[in-house]
Amino acid sequence: MVSRRVGSAMVKKKPFYAKKRFIIPIVIVGLVLLAFRVSPVPAASIVRVVFDSDARDKRTAMQAIVGEINDVSVVSNVSYRENDKHALLDIYTPQQEALGDSLLPVVVWTHGGAWLSGDKTDVAPYFKKLAQQGFVVVALNYSLAPAKQYPHQAEQVNAAYGFVQKNIVDYKGDSSKLVLAGDSAGAQLSSQVAALTTNPSYAKEVGIPPAIDPSNIAALVLYCGIYKMEDLAEPHANLSRIISWGNRTTVWSFTGSRTPSSDLIRQMSAYYHVDANFPDAFISGGNADPLTKAQSVPLSSKLQSLGVDVETLFYEDDHEPAHSHENQFILDEDGVKNFQTMTEFIKRKTSAASVSLE
Repeated sequence: MVSRRVGSAMVKKKPFYAKKRFIIPIVIVGLVLLAFRVSPVPAASIVRVVFDSDARDKRTAMQAIVGEINDVSVVSNVSYRENDKHALLDIYTPQQEALGDSLLPVVVWTHGGAWLSGDKTDVAPYFKKLAQQGFVVVALNYSLAPAKQYPHQAEQVNAAYGFVQKNIVDYKGDSSKLVLAGDSAGAQLSSQVAALTTNPSYAKEVGIPPAIDPSNIAALVLYCGIYKMEDLAEPHANLSRIISWGNRTTVWSFTGSRTPSSDLIRQMSAYYHVDANFPDAFISGGNADPLTKAQSVPLSSKLQSLGVDVETLFYEDDHEPAHSHENQFILDEDGVKNFQTMTEFIKRKTSAASVSLE
């Protein structure tokens, strides 16, 4: 400690290193806050941790219910796009002995995770259970935001569909009976690519030439999706602050802008680009998921008004247990009924024979 005289009194002066004990933490906090304002990466990392943890819990619970499934073969990490390390897919095929030699309908599933988390293996037990029903199931990965941003993921999903159409016969799949499926962010991507595949003017606007023949799309399966992106970019006032923060983080990560233009938000939203040529669809969401009333119900209503055949599975507001986001992967009594309803829809649309789970 250094002392100096002021008049007749001695005043003790703190050395510089003592002041640093207070200055350095303040600087660090300031830099952290600045980082959260100039880049989506810090906030996106937090959201990713939460989503990844939830995905692990769901898979563990699902595996405990489904058990080991040994009558489905899996080919993993098939590349569907050249020079793209994230463009990988897994193919689940049921044993042909139980199904005969005919080609099987194909379900191509795009995973959720707010565009910034998730993996094609997150619900692998679910895909095996689905393959047991007599389908070839294709689960695909895409690049995660914010490292890659829109429209990169839509381009990848489109390329994956093209790869499946061209090559799925090698895995006993029928390329003329494609069911495009997705959950959450994967439902957004699936619905958008389906819209640009069946709406040429929209494909031109987005700048993505469709990779598949629209006549090969038998149906869509959409769970807990986002079809009107403005409701995420500007969350409803009734939502909690943490959910609103998470929504804005995902939009910033996906679009690359904290304030994306209304034109871009509209372009990303299938709701504004579907027409009477849009494929028949199965649409579902939980009664405790804010996205259901804000996203799934409006899309299903619009499609029905266009004459598209839509089957929905929603729950009354007071339904118990209350079903939150991604409720379809919780295989309780309602989850099993949901699975059965969805698979029967696919069978009707692809004229697939029913196969016992026994």
